[in-house]
Amino acid sequence: MRLVVLLFALLMPITAWMNQQGVFGPTNGEVSDRYPTLLVAAGYAFSIWGLIFLLDLVYAVWQLGGARRRERALTLAAMPAAGGFLLTTVWMPLFSMGLYWICRAVIFGALACMVAAAVQVVRHGQPGRDAVARWALGLHAGWLSLAAFLNLAQVLVAVQVLPGDRMLGWSLPLLAVAAFTLLAINHALRGLLPYVLAAVWALAAVFVKQSGWNLPGSDVMAWAALAVAAVLVAQTVLLRRRGLPARLATHSTAH
Repeated sequence: MRLVVLLFALLMPITAWMNQQGVFGPTNGEVSDRYPTLLVAAGYAFSIWGLIFLLDLVYAVWQLGGARRRERALTLAAMPAAGGFLLTTVWMPLFSMGLYWICRAVIFGALACMVAAAVQVVRHGQPGRDAVARWALGLHAGWLSLAAFLNLAQVLVAVQVLPGDRMLGWSLPLLAVAAFTLLAINHALRGLLPYVLAAVWALAAVFVKQSGWNLPGSDVMAWAALAVAAVLVAQTVLLRRRGLPARLATHSTAH
């Protein structure tokens, strides 16, 4: 399974490059531009994928090495990490081909897998020894936690399930669900810093995009996204303060 993790980690950037070349049809950015919503992020935010792919590759190689093959946390994380990498890869061509409802299941499946992998590392690993895994899995899970809902909003507009001219009435509840999901996962990950940074990056990009846009309700959504980011940061501070005594006790016992 460790080798499968590496294989799927390699497939992600290769597929992303092919997608940008139009191999599967319109690029993801082109498809996204067709269906503007109140939950879309500024374009620069998606550059985080480059860092995610790089860290995932580093993690995939790192987890193969020496004594790390025997670490329980990495063994438990291997299968969900491989699933998350594969589903992330599959999502890209499916979105370009317009298979939107299948995409929804795929991206939320990828999110579930990445969270499951990160949870295994947080619960069974050691912060000083598995930083590579925490950063790779946490950043990937954090970005997907919001990206899944941003894409869901676009699908709802694309397939005309919900109106594209009066979006505030359904966009705010959808953001509320996304916020609940973010907070619940952050709690399960005990305030994992890479997870929070990726989520805040996405929410800040929603603020930037919506505060400078002319869609009805965009200003409201901008400040709502910023409020979610503030609550997430506050929760993280509390979680990390609460976990500090336990970490110090573990460190003292080890010495």
